[in-house]
Amino acid sequence: MAPRALWKGQLRLSLVSIPVEIYSASKTGARVSFRQIHKPSGKRIRYEKSVPGIGPVDPDDIVKGYEVGDDEYILLDPEEIDAIKLETKKTFELVQFVDACEISPLYFDKPYYITASDDLAQDAYRVVRDALRQAGKVGIGQVTMRGKEYLAAVKPCGDGLLMETLHYEDELREADEIFTGIEDAEADAELLEIATSLIERKSAPFDAAAYSDKYAEAMQELLQAKRKNKKTKRVHAGEGKSEQGENVIDLMSALKESLKEAKGSKKKPRKKAS
Repeated sequence: MAPRALWKGQLRLSLVSIPVEIYSASKTGARVSFRQIHKPSGKRIRYEKSVPGIGPVDPDDIVKGYEVGDDEYILLDPEEIDAIKLETKKTFELVQFVDACEISPLYFDKPYYITASDDLAQDAYRVVRDALRQAGKVGIGQVTMRGKEYLAAVKPCGDGLLMETLHYEDELREADEIFTGIEDAEADAELLEIATSLIERKSAPFDAAAYSDKYAEAMQELLQAKRKNKKTKRVHAGEGKSEQGENVIDLMSALKESLKEAKGSKKKPRKKAS
């Protein structure tokens, strides 16, 4: 199944606009995922949007609320949010260029691929890619995706362009408040020499293929073993009938069980009075 573009628009460099599409560079399909199951009944747990005293609500009746005081909210309709005019919804303009080493790793968030939308756009796309590579620079701009405006960096990546979203400055916690308990003293010279030698001996070019998620692999082995084991407990978490029908069936079962217990208690002989 072909990946779906998360954003379509124009990548702009001064007066040059290039039709592009943005795709996520990461995937989660290889990870083990679970469903929450209600153990006594074997049915899947459902999360239902409801209001206290009212119960389940229609999704069309849900709007966004911004808290302005103690349990007081300003309500925003979807139309009001969509009406916000942002050029970055359709245009990703590179407004600044910096050396890659100038951006602290703290700011990098998530990687995306940028590709030309059609064959006609490829010439201009390659020019931007090769110009960034030749200059040794990273392009900085802002783009709006999924209802949020991101700060992002663009750099060459193989035959294409890689975009990495960046945290805004106010989204990062100051390091001083975390490292404040570390004493300001020099490390032991002998220990430092040993640690430095160890680092040098273990230094090598980075190869991501040399690493794998050991926990996910062990979990897959466990799941395969349990799948092959006929004694493994299984449940069928089908939807079945409506919730009301299930309640009626559960009530009927409970009444029958209660009736059996009542009949059983009548058959027990009474103890003679002493």
